[in-house]
Amino acid sequence: MRKLYEKKEILFAVLWIVLYCVVMTPVKGQFGYESVVMLLVLAAFAAGITAFVKVNHLGEKYGLTGWPENMKRYLFFIPIWILATGNLWDGFALSFRGGALVCATLSMLLVGYVEEMLFRGFLFRAMLSEDRAAVAVTVTAITFGLGHIVNLFAGQATPETFAQIIFAIAWGFLLTMAVFRSGSLLPCIIAHAMIDVFSLYGADKETADWIYIGITAIVAAGYCIYLSRLQERDTEKERK
Repeated sequence: MRKLYEKKEILFAVLWIVLYCVVMTPVKGQFGYESVVMLLVLAAFAAGITAFVKVNHLGEKYGLTGWPENMKRYLFFIPIWILATGNLWDGFALSFRGGALVCATLSMLLVGYVEEMLFRGFLFRAMLSEDRAAVAVTVTAITFGLGHIVNLFAGQATPETFAQIIFAIAWGFLLTMAVFRSGSLLPCIIAHAMIDVFSLYGADKETADWIYIGITAIVAAGYCIYLSRLQERDTEKERK
């Protein structure tokens, strides 16, 4: 694993993502997020990723060692976290009860961590360089969104999957730009986990869901432009 990472880091990231999709799709389709099986499989992925990062001292590279140094400059995380509550905007309705709800909640928390590490961690950092930043952001965001197409194979309806892909691409750009600009992955993990967990507690009304998707797309576009220009201004100041 270490040799592959050192020689072909992008392939290393892609193989992790493929493995995740290949394993999680049938598990989700057969057992669902509310099952202990799903929780254990996600815990295994999380443990494997964490072990690799710690053994190879890659915490700083992947933005896991702390928050952005100057938090006043990174207040843009607050609107992102507010947007992450969107699944609750149309009211509350529990998807599961009792132990099933506990398992599903824990699973969703792990999904937030695992998917951020795979996409904004492994893949994005593997592609990132000064002259390929735009490519790294774009590929990471779109790959993250299109990755949700595997939900079709888990039994999810086509319209719902299509909506989820649009939603995920918008969030993909937003979170990738946020980690690129701040250097910290922790706020993105929190936002991702909030989205997934709150999906279990929201009323899930179709009209409200499409409104949330539209708002997310608009906010993502605006914030990506803002963060891009903020980066350009900092670069100009450093040159002066």
